[in-house]
Amino acid sequence: MLILGLDTSGKSGGVTLAEGDHNRFHVIASSPIAGGTFSAQLVPTVAALLSTNGYAARDLEGFAVASGPGSFTGLRVGLSAVKGLAEILHKPIAIVSLLEALTFGGARNGKLGAALDGGRSEIFYGLYVVNDGSATVVYEKLLSQAEFQERARENGLELLLTSDAAVAELASAAGASAEVVERPGGEMVARIGLRKLLAGQTVSVESLDANYLRRSDAEIFFKGNR
Repeated sequence: MLILGLDTSGKSGGVTLAEGDHNRFHVIASSPIAGGTFSAQLVPTVAALLSTNGYAARDLEGFAVASGPGSFTGLRVGLSAVKGLAEILHKPIAIVSLLEALTFGGARNGKLGAALDGGRSEIFYGLYVVNDGSATVVYEKLLSQAEFQERARENGLELLLTSDAAVAELASAAGASAEVVERPGGEMVARIGLRKLLAGQTVSVESLDANYLRRSDAEIFFKGNR
């Protein structure tokens, strides 16, 4: 199965062209995209990645896209691009949470936590049950630092994974076992997305949406002044 994995959730992003089946996963090529250029560079980057490796858009059999949490603008650009391509090509879409992707960095099974710095002294946090490469979400929340430290102490949590050293320090200060791993990107999104596509865990173009976990500033301002 030939798929395209996209991640536009962070300060920088990337696109990965990959292929595989139930038993293997192979990255054909990846291209980074600099932060602040997603809207201008995403589609040309995808086109160049396909052309350089001898493929056309019609050869794609599915899409995997990071759904958040992350940059409001970045996520909208990535999801809009996938919506457009999937609708034209009539191909399935798998969404991947960045918190879910973090759990694969620890290469462990069990009850795992995943956390990202949400800014504003807040933490994006997810609790998952991971078993043989499949992560089942228990919940995902936006927490204050104090709430995060309380969650990090919950019973049965075997390991907390994060790509942010400061978040790991907060967890360790609360007595949790924390490990810093590389922030997931387009390759990990493609790897997890392939499994979901093969398992039929897909979303329609109409229902594809971002997993912000936090309301936008505009929404907060508008509701606060009603």
